[in-house]
Amino acid sequence: MTFADKILTFYKRLQIKERLPKGVEILNPYKDEKAFALCEQFYHRYYQDDLKRKIILGINPGRFGAGLTGIPFMDPLKLENLCGITNDFPKKAELSADFIHMVIDACGGLEHFFNEIYINSVSPLGFTFEGKNLNYYDTPALLKSLQPFILSCLRTQVNFGINRQVAYCLGEGENFKYLAKINGTEKFFEEIIPLPHPRFVMQYRRKFIQQYIDDYVRKLNIS
Repeated sequence: MTFADKILTFYKRLQIKERLPKGVEILNPYKDEKAFALCEQFYHRYYQDDLKRKIILGINPGRFGAGLTGIPFMDPLKLENLCGITNDFPKKAELSADFIHMVIDACGGLEHFFNEIYINSVSPLGFTFEGKNLNYYDTPALLKSLQPFILSCLRTQVNFGINRQVAYCLGEGENFKYLAKINGTEKFFEEIIPLPHPRFVMQYRRKFIQQYIDDYVRKLNIS
């Protein structure tokens, strides 16, 4: 199986069996035929090989990015304009994806970047509560319910052909804290390097954006 085949098989089988707190809804774009077809086009284009890659782990998909397209940090607008993969989802840009694509450009472009990097999230499925995005760690009850799912997803993905010497965590706060904790027990990676979260950069540090892009490029160390 190619790297793409492993990713798509993983996505197709994603499900949360545990009971979640009342009112929490799951974002699972992989159940949508249109979204899954976009995933097939994308991953067959950039991951149809058996290269070993480093992993970047975000928090969980949101409603306007991966929660729609199924592809982390690839909103419908970028999927069509940058990758040439047409889709009929609303063409709205997602703020975190804007920053990630600045980093991708600085690293040599889509093909060069994806040859070395695989992006997903600590929880590959997203969540909403009362119509708003919810992070997997936002309530203790949700985190407790999700831990078996999160651990199972990480165990599966490290066998895709992931470089286990280092992983990158998007977010220097709760996401890094949790990922470092479970990694201390499970030993998924030898080292986890935290990166400032793209949304934090875009909302609060935009005037320093080039410094953050340079920091990402240096730490990701793409050849």
